[in-house]
Amino acid sequence: MALDARQQKLVENVRIALDRGNLDYALEACAQVLKAAPGCLPVRKLQRVVQLRQFRARNRLVAKALDGLTATLFLLGGGKRTPEQSLEVAEKMLAGDPTSATALKLLAEAARALDWPETAVFALEAIRELRPDDRENLLALGDAWLAAGGAAEALRIADAILKTQTVDADAQNLMRRASIAQTMTKGNWESSASFRDKLQNEVQAMSLEHAAKVVTSEKMTQRLIDEALTRVAAEPENLNHYRSLAGGYRQLGRIDEALAWVRKARATPGGAADAWLEKHESDLQVARLEARLKEAEAAPDDGEAKMRRARAREELAEFRLGDAQRTVERYPNDYAARQALGALYLESGKIDLAIAQFQQAQKNPQVRGAALMGLGRAFKAKKLFDLAAAQFTTAKRELGAMDDAKKDAIYELGSCFELMGNGEAAIAEFKAIYSEDIGFRDVAEKVNAYYVAR
Repeated sequence: MALDARQQKLVENVRIALDRGNLDYALEACAQVLKAAPGCLPVRKLQRVVQLRQFRARNRLVAKALDGLTATLFLLGGGKRTPEQSLEVAEKMLAGDPTSATALKLLAEAARALDWPETAVFALEAIRELRPDDRENLLALGDAWLAAGGAAEALRIADAILKTQTVDADAQNLMRRASIAQTMTKGNWESSASFRDKLQNEVQAMSLEHAAKVVTSEKMTQRLIDEALTRVAAEPENLNHYRSLAGGYRQLGRIDEALAWVRKARATPGGAADAWLEKHESDLQVARLEARLKEAEAAPDDGEAKMRRARAREELAEFRLGDAQRTVERYPNDYAARQALGALYLESGKIDLAIAQFQQAQKNPQVRGAALMGLGRAFKAKKLFDLAAAQFTTAKRELGAMDDAKKDAIYELGSCFELMGNGEAAIAEFKAIYSEDIGFRDVAEKVNAYYVAR
């Protein structure tokens, strides 16, 4: 968040005051800046430095008592608070005791609600410093890192939990989601830990880091595959080598060989529970079925080709649905997976099953919008237009800027009103889109027809 010139000057003064030991002024100046720019994380970090220094210099028992009193008053306040109110309470508590895990947790919750993922990470990392083995906080921190785009950090956190508790479904779920996020953002070459941490010497590390880059030359890719084959023979339990082989073969379009190496990796002692390998095996199976469908669609259009295309489409749809079902069965608290399964059920006409998944998925803020839309479409398919309209209304209210997702919600709401015979309510929704984007779907036709008919 950018600061204006006056605020920047205040921050400079904070640093000067901190050097001189004038902690009261430094805290006052930080509070002034954060009041105007509460999402400015660098200033919040600076404020914490000052608070901790002051806290160490005074009677900690008094600070703890004040923190306990503030927390009690907060809990006795009752009622649902806005994120802004929660933020204010958290700041007051931290002013009394910057080591209060209760206050830091409240700060993280407010930051998530205000869409400040980096601030949520900052607060939860502070708790981690105080309570490094707090499993609940570590899981929340992993989710916060994912929201902030730090998939690698989330993977490290999941790995840390699993080192102390090898069977932990929540940590395994976190690792799986982080692996998927890392694959989506950085390509399929990254591993759940840095290559340098996995290898025994710098030369091997440099070689694998080079292999992690997108290699366009088939000759270079083959050379990297040959190197990985040699390393697999020397270190048959090192999963990084299998990942390199799978990635190399996939780069060359040799999907069956890539899939074979992923399955070999999953057969090793450490590979069975590896979330990256699990996801990659699924991706490769989908890629193989998509290649078969593409081949069938390219064949001459005769009776046999039509049958092959239909069979290929059916096999692909069945695998995707079965894979999504297995994922939800294994990770029942993965609401993104439930959202994906609901979408597949809806696509295949299994409306009631889709509704059940969307109802669960909407509990997760990250997929709530998509789940509300899916639920609305499912009710609409069952001709329960009033229930559908309620879902689209909620989605419309909760979505922020007038982007395509919000326009989609408004359009579906208008369509429900049309189907219920409420033309005036329908046109009001279509006009809301028309005023922002005349080219969205057929809103121009609907609005023009309305005015012509008047």
